[in-house]
Amino acid sequence: MLGEKLLELRKKTNLSQEDVAFKLNVTRQTVSKWETNQSVPDFDKIVPLCELYGVSPNELLGVETKENDTWSKRTDSVEDHANKIKKAKMMGLGIFFYFLAIVLIMILIPVLNMNPIIAVAIFMLMCGVGTYMVIVAQMSYSKKHEVSSKAEKLRKEISEIMALVTVIIYLGISFLTGAWHITWFIWILYAIVDEVVKLIFILRGGEVEE
Repeated sequence: MLGEKLLELRKKTNLSQEDVAFKLNVTRQTVSKWETNQSVPDFDKIVPLCELYGVSPNELLGVETKENDTWSKRTDSVEDHANKIKKAKMMGLGIFFYFLAIVLIMILIPVLNMNPIIAVAIFMLMCGVGTYMVIVAQMSYSKKHEVSSKAEKLRKEISEIMALVTVIIYLGISFLTGAWHITWFIWILYAIVDEVVKLIFILRGGEVEE
């Protein structure tokens, strides 16, 4: 009720009924009637009351929750949209570095006859830059208060195991054959399999973080 709200606000501001009456140019009895719900403040007293107690009209009248929630949702929506754009740009740039690394490794060794060790070092450096950008995009621009489901946690664990196995296979085959300019294709297979696993979880109804 409005009366209880006015009484609560007055006590919080350590004002007496006389103080409120003096500041609003009304009688103490009028303030008392407001606080006991015997009458309500006139419209022209709402703003002065809000200024006196340091609250908004919505809060004073008891409708602040709905309004604030609506405003919060709109703000979050705009922020989420901006974060999605930033995340897309950052991840797109990271993927670009992957493709650039592949193009360079295909040119440096067979075409320009560059030392394979130097060429592989450049390839790994480009992949590292791309990976860094993807990780930064994922960590910096993820949704707030997002709670992963059990299905999502399971999918992440599967993806991490697949990544570890892929690294072992990639390094093993590459060192044994020395065909670094070819074995990068293993990572493309990993990406395809990972997307297939993600699709399976989606089709089964599991929540997959984007």
